[in-house]
Amino acid sequence: MIIRNERESDAGAIRALTTAAFADVPQSRQTEAAIIDALRAAGDLTLSLVAVDEGDHVVGHVAVSPISINGDTDCGWYGGGPLSVRPDLQRSGIGTALVRAAFDRLREIGARGCVVVGDPDYYRRFGFTSDASSLVVREVPPENVLTLTLQDGVPAGTVAFHPAFGVPS
Repeated sequence: MIIRNERESDAGAIRALTTAAFADVPQSRQTEAAIIDALRAAGDLTLSLVAVDEGDHVVGHVAVSPISINGDTDCGWYGGGPLSVRPDLQRSGIGTALVRAAFDRLREIGARGCVVVGDPDYYRRFGFTSDASSLVVREVPPENVLTLTLQDGVPAGTVAFHPAFGVPS
């Protein structure tokens, strides 16, 4: 498996992969593929990494985009996700490799931290924590708002993800 930046030609494969990966997720609104497309169209995919197999077929993808905290769009924090792995290859380490690669890239660009909305059991193994007293995302249970500090500690306030996260499927 190789992890690389997405190429323009990967867009269709990423869309199909993401749709398949979230098809049976009860918490999903089935908008994940549309979110990635909208982030790409807006030029706001800070990171779009794919995992490819030996045949250069996309088997995993992670997106990272800027967030704002209390309206500050230049806070140096990013939102992780969606994270997708081909359903028949889930639990094989692809997602873990993509998350670790994304964090390495975020450190390289001097990011202060990353916020994800997701399963605490999955993301805690990467060093994410949930602290209801610091960062909140409206309409998301506090235990599902997880932060990873890369420098300077966790700020306090309300997180707003890119408007793409509100797009319909």
